[in-house]
Amino acid sequence: MKRGEGRGSPVAATEQVEIELKFDVSANHPAPSFAGLDGVDQVSEPQTVALYATYFDTENLDLASNRMTLRRRVGGDDEGWHLKQPALVNFGAVNTRREIQVTFDDAPMDADVPAELMRPILAITRRRRLMPVAAISTSRTTTELLDDEGHVVAVFCDDLVTAQSLLPDGQSQSWSEWEFELVGGTGSPKGDRKLLKQVRKILLGAGAQVSSSQSKLARAIGSTPFVGQPHLGSNPTALELVVTDIALHRNALVAMDPLVRIDAYDAVHQMRVATRKLRSVLASFPSVLDPTRTAHVNSELRLLAQILGTARDSEVQIALATDLLAGEDASDTLKAALVDDETKIHDKALAVAHSAMNSRRYFALLDSIDQLIAAPPAGVNAEAPARKVVASALRKVRKKIGDDQDTLSRLPERSYDWEEHLHTIRKRAKKLRYTAEAAEALGRKEFDDAARAAKKVQAALGDYNDSRINRDRLVKIAEQPQLSARDRFVLGRIDARQQVNGERALQLYWKAASEL
Repeated sequence: MKRGEGRGSPVAATEQVEIELKFDVSANHPAPSFAGLDGVDQVSEPQTVALYATYFDTENLDLASNRMTLRRRVGGDDEGWHLKQPALVNFGAVNTRREIQVTFDDAPMDADVPAELMRPILAITRRRRLMPVAAISTSRTTTELLDDEGHVVAVFCDDLVTAQSLLPDGQSQSWSEWEFELVGGTGSPKGDRKLLKQVRKILLGAGAQVSSSQSKLARAIGSTPFVGQPHLGSNPTALELVVTDIALHRNALVAMDPLVRIDAYDAVHQMRVATRKLRSVLASFPSVLDPTRTAHVNSELRLLAQILGTARDSEVQIALATDLLAGEDASDTLKAALVDDETKIHDKALAVAHSAMNSRRYFALLDSIDQLIAAPPAGVNAEAPARKVVASALRKVRKKIGDDQDTLSRLPERSYDWEEHLHTIRKRAKKLRYTAEAAEALGRKEFDDAARAAKKVQAALGDYNDSRINRDRLVKIAEQPQLSARDRFVLGRIDARQQVNGERALQLYWKAASEL
């Protein structure tokens, strides 16, 4: 298979959440009866179909390490390309995955992996070559469970599986398994859980055992290290805390990557936050990680944050302008000046972000972060207790904020230097917040209180700075010759509201500053 970069025009993709029970069972073991299940009125006659699937991954099994499977399957009523990812569905120990499908009508089986399936995994595969890692054939006998209106609520699958690992020294193996998957469900989460609980009891009582693997692919190629959410033990060292935080923010960045690529709501903002938090961890604990060996990562993260920031700033302006125009008798010309022009800026900024996110440089940054987690360059205080290192870092930031507030009090109010110093205090408060939030896992009240207080200051000064920037922008828009006197009157009303918002934010800052 080629690199699978998802070229070509968009195709139709369907998406669903797969909720299933999975069991190991001996070959030709008789299936139990499902009569009498809650929400099930009738059971169909069993139907058998042959399925043939080829699974793809990178040489390092990046997808499998992230509990993802990418396959091309022939046979059945859903043949085509399938991508399965972990899904956050609250069904306890039940296997839940999010599945995206593209049919062969939209993406022929001899073509590259369709873009709709490549987009969600680019931050994982990073354009490393995809290759076949397993070939699995399944003789599947399905039985449908229907409600009293004839709607399918679940499907029971009795599978006889033959798998060939295509990895070096890979082996062939066969096994039998049972799967029970919700389809339409009973109509309520509570009813679905009750049905799954009943079926689990029936299948275990019939001689099945809970599956030893999460998927057919996992069984075919063997276990792989799982890149999951990291957790701290008790009394961690500073290095353990820092590496855990880096891993958490790396995971957040990777999770936002595919959403930014489709311009999902708030995705740019959240990805930028993850980028900034990564930088904050590196900057806040220079004695824990050797700063000379993390400087390049820090620099690349700064550039990524700047690129995302341009798109984010335009998003904020569009949302604000739309909100400010609500209830105003604004002309189309004024709406265009406030919203349409900014939308063009946003589209260009987003295109730049997408281009950056498709570059070798971006994927190299992700690789560098992974390397930082796997082999962190320890600093002089790496083995010190995390609590002491965090407390020391917070004291340093607090002192700088105190010095800045003293300087602010000596500057002429509303002067350029005064405004800039407020902005500096906001950045210090953000650093204080991120540093304190990095210690959230330690569960110490003083760190949680510091994070909350810093967030209040950051939010208040952020709102004040936004109002100041927005008022300057309104002045420039008012100078446009195509605007009418009525348009300028509306701009004046909007400017007054922005002025009030700024003064309110400033008052909130003075109140919150005392809590730092």
